[in-house]
Amino acid sequence: MTMIESGHIDSFTRDHLPPMEQWPEFRFDQEDLAYPERLNAAGVLLDGAVANGYGDKTAIITPSRRISYRDLLEQANRIANYLTRELGIVPGNRVLLHGFNSIELSAAWFAVIKTGAVAVTTMPMLRAAELSKITSKADVDIALCDVGLLEVVEETATLTGKLRTIAAWGDGGALDRALPEMSTNFVNADTARDDVALLACTSGTTGEPKACAHFHSAILAMADTFGRHTLAPEADEIYTGTPPLAFTFGLGAFLVFPARFGLTVALPERPGFEALCETIEACKATTVFTAPTGYRAMMGLWQDYDLSSLRKAVSAGEHLPQATSDEFHARTGLRLIDGIGATEMIHIFISASGSLIRPGATGQAVPGYQAELLDDAGQPVPEGEIGRLALKGPTGCLYLDDERQKTYVQKGWNLTGDLYRRDAEGYYWYVSRADDLIVSSGYNIAGPEVEQALLSHDAVAETAVIGEADQERGAIIKAFVVLAQGWSGNADLVAELQTHVKSEIAPYKYPRDIEFIDQLPKTQTGKIQRFKLRREAISLDH
Repeated sequence: MTMIESGHIDSFTRDHLPPMEQWPEFRFDQEDLAYPERLNAAGVLLDGAVANGYGDKTAIITPSRRISYRDLLEQANRIANYLTRELGIVPGNRVLLHGFNSIELSAAWFAVIKTGAVAVTTMPMLRAAELSKITSKADVDIALCDVGLLEVVEETATLTGKLRTIAAWGDGGALDRALPEMSTNFVNADTARDDVALLACTSGTTGEPKACAHFHSAILAMADTFGRHTLAPEADEIYTGTPPLAFTFGLGAFLVFPARFGLTVALPERPGFEALCETIEACKATTVFTAPTGYRAMMGLWQDYDLSSLRKAVSAGEHLPQATSDEFHARTGLRLIDGIGATEMIHIFISASGSLIRPGATGQAVPGYQAELLDDAGQPVPEGEIGRLALKGPTGCLYLDDERQKTYVQKGWNLTGDLYRRDAEGYYWYVSRADDLIVSSGYNIAGPEVEQALLSHDAVAETAVIGEADQERGAIIKAFVVLAQGWSGNADLVAELQTHVKSEIAPYKYPRDIEFIDQLPKTQTGKIQRFKLRREAISLDH
């Protein structure tokens, strides 16, 4: 791959990409992925929405206001002018965006991309110590934030000596004071399709941030693969859900897909699933995006809200157990659209919708992506056998200045760290994360399989399974269980759950240790943090 002449004046991101021999193989085989060499993703999306006739259509609804695509474009242009004229932003500079899902954060994200700068959007609940690692990794000097989060951003500046300029939106914020004087017209930066547009930062299990660089082309590609072909957007759809815009699952769902296809987004006013259900009811949302834990929570709230407007429900961020899928279908009549994506790949690459859904399977490779299952030597495994999931497509892993690139990308393939089986129809069936495969007495046991068996018992609201060190067996299966309302954890229930698992799957897979806990540790995006449970198990053992 030969890189196109960059539109960046500040070459930091291109200079810190991995050596090209460590890049994945990028493929743009579909006609709708043939992007021009000069490309500004925000111009295509937001200016394009107005040019395509969606100017008067509502782009975003919040509990306090709504905004059309034309007004959103004007607000983004005002911010872009502020960034370039008042703050001196040039293409390639990194800009920290720190805020809750909102009209203001949405406009700011489009503005940063329009200027040719690189958006570094962060989870709103991060503390200064966590933000400091990200700002240092990305060498960020300018931040735009919600006025309610200004204090933590200022603390980050003190800790790092970076963030020379911070401007907040909201009551009394410097950004709000400056915008009325800014023009609503802006000439978008002349960026290349392979200029870095965003850094999606994820800490993984070590706490050391990985900055995943994604090009302008990747932003469009997530819409033109999963967004277009799997979601099959309809003009009257209203999207809603819980993932933050800092999480690329949320970025696609609430900014990129709607602008690409002229849809409306309804943003809940606060975190939590009650707020999500309130938003669906009030705004007649048709399509919801959340993690499997969210759908389990929604089932408990279904009778309290009118959620009949829903037509589609997308699950990602964590493996979807078939028990959850089946229960949600029985309760609502909707079959969940499962999908696996990765921050490294920007969005979902295996999924299925409508009549193509096979409950229990994640789905097939999304059009635009090539999927394979490889053994440890990098060779394809036979049909029906377990292998490491590997992808090629229009997006891929490019860690900024990180030795972990060599692990994620091998021989041009993106290796996600997931183990799968593939059937004769090309459907991919999740087995486990590679580090969730437990070896006990010589048997390979996938933790998610045990979790699914436990979830099929009425007493179990949530569960996570790990391997616990054992001198006799090498490891035993340990289950952490959050009980459903009305159940009490005791020795009799432990025995009942163990017997239940033995009746559902091979008896040697049953959890020899079950611990009842009030809640599972999770990330802000809903992923269960099994590494914390492993640490807890080790500390208790010692």
